[in-house]
Amino acid sequence: MITLTEENYIKAIYHLGDQGVNVVSTNAIAKEMATKASSVTDMVKKLSEKGYAYYKKYQGVSLTEAGKEIAINIVRKHRLWEVFLVEKLNFSWDEIHDVAEQLEHIKSKKLITQLDAFLGFPTYDPHGDPIPDETGNIKKIDKILLSEAKVNDNCICVGVQDSSTQFLQYLDKNNIALGVHLRIIQREPFDNSVTIEIAGKELVISSIIANNLYVRLA
Repeated sequence: MITLTEENYIKAIYHLGDQGVNVVSTNAIAKEMATKASSVTDMVKKLSEKGYAYYKKYQGVSLTEAGKEIAINIVRKHRLWEVFLVEKLNFSWDEIHDVAEQLEHIKSKKLITQLDAFLGFPTYDPHGDPIPDETGNIKKIDKILLSEAKVNDNCICVGVQDSSTQFLQYLDKNNIALGVHLRIIQREPFDNSVTIEIAGKELVISSIIANNLYVRLA
């Protein structure tokens, strides 16, 4: 049986390594997990012994196919629970991450299969992230960061890179949500802030916001 802690490490490696493709340093994992590098080394050795990860001293860590399968399953459960919390229990999108972090470790495959069907087989979570299907396939969407869009581009908000409570509350306060249309009016070279038109009003957003909001060209 895989432990909750091992699942959290596998998920961290998956995200840090761009869905498990790239090698991740133990220092990066330690920062992500808020723990000591020595503790990370002990854990990745254990994951390697169990066949979930490849680990070479001084070279970093990547996931095996078995490790990727576990990571994708955790991500699937997390994102389905986020949809459930928003659509069925009326949570706001800035409240759901921590709750889903707890629910993602439920082992029952039948529960998740029926949850998926109950929700109508959603393909994206409330933050715009794709939900893996039952076979592990992930639907890709063409998207760019708002900071990469050009002046006069018409865009649709499709996701966030930062899902922290503070960031999502900022978006709510400024009526920025998934599916909202906006247009790039101006970009300020001095600080890379961006002026956008949204719902008929102009709004200046910082480069930090623009670097954490995903859009697709309309």
